[in-house]
Amino acid sequence: MRARSPHIVLAALVALLALAGCTTGPPADTAPIGDRAVRVTTTTNFITDTVRRIGGDRVEVTGLMGPGVDPHLYRASAQDVRALRDADIVFYGGLGLEGKMADLLADLAQRQTTTAVTDGIPREALLPAPGGAPGQYDPHIWFDVTLWEQVSATIAAALSERDPQHAATYRRNLDAYRTELRALDTEVRTRIEAIPPGRRLLVTSHDAFAYFGRRYGIEVAAIQGISTAAEATTADVERVADLLASRAVPAVFVETSVPRQTIDALLAAAARRGQQARVGGELFTDAAGAPDTPEGSYAGMLRANAGRIADSLSATTATQGG
Repeated sequence: MRARSPHIVLAALVALLALAGCTTGPPADTAPIGDRAVRVTTTTNFITDTVRRIGGDRVEVTGLMGPGVDPHLYRASAQDVRALRDADIVFYGGLGLEGKMADLLADLAQRQTTTAVTDGIPREALLPAPGGAPGQYDPHIWFDVTLWEQVSATIAAALSERDPQHAATYRRNLDAYRTELRALDTEVRTRIEAIPPGRRLLVTSHDAFAYFGRRYGIEVAAIQGISTAAEATTADVERVADLLASRAVPAVFVETSVPRQTIDALLAAAARRGQQARVGGELFTDAAGAPDTPEGSYAGMLRANAGRIADSLSATTATQGG
């Protein structure tokens, strides 16, 4: 009997392996969840918090980004990639928030369930990215609680679609969470309205608070653009310093996920103009606080920010020289 060519044997083995791969059942991403927990991977920690609130005991969540992490600059590690690929569903911010992960997220979307939590927000409710191309939007929507309520509904819908057997659980949790968010929206508005009208100017390092300003009636100014990937220039610092001096702004704010060098440069430039502003506190912008602290939740993050802004801008410690 004539021996078979090694190439023929190899081709047969490859074909058998391919056939085996086609008959092992549906991919993990689309297989029924059943009674086991839904494996979820999230990007920012306030998305992690919200998914846990809506998913409850039904979800097992792996969050990639902790407190103080800047999602604009974050690069996924090999461990992160494994967590993303092992997930039944991936939730991320979208609108370019996770800029360095864009290619990875696009690749994942070809093979498993991924959801940008901002997808359910009507485009007319979004703010355009300053200086961006048409169709590019400011991703910092979480600073408007009414928009985050829409995000919560998107999360609940995505969990229900992936795990329809427990859709009623997600709906109940969403309803309870919405009640909390509506109370939070009122609380934040009340705190900001208590600031004297002439002092309602929020100055930060990067332009993350436009939605906050629009919703709660406070003017915002920033040294950098909406992404921390864009570096501030001397002209940017001087522009905002002129504003501080002309408006006698008593306080500016540093951010937990952004180095404070530009704020220090701003304070020095304002002082040269006779305006002795101070740092009014540290605000949570692209990340919530540490786990197991009040600021570690989405609601706690917003509540802490509103309190620090209101207290600092209502104070009377800054002076303006001639």
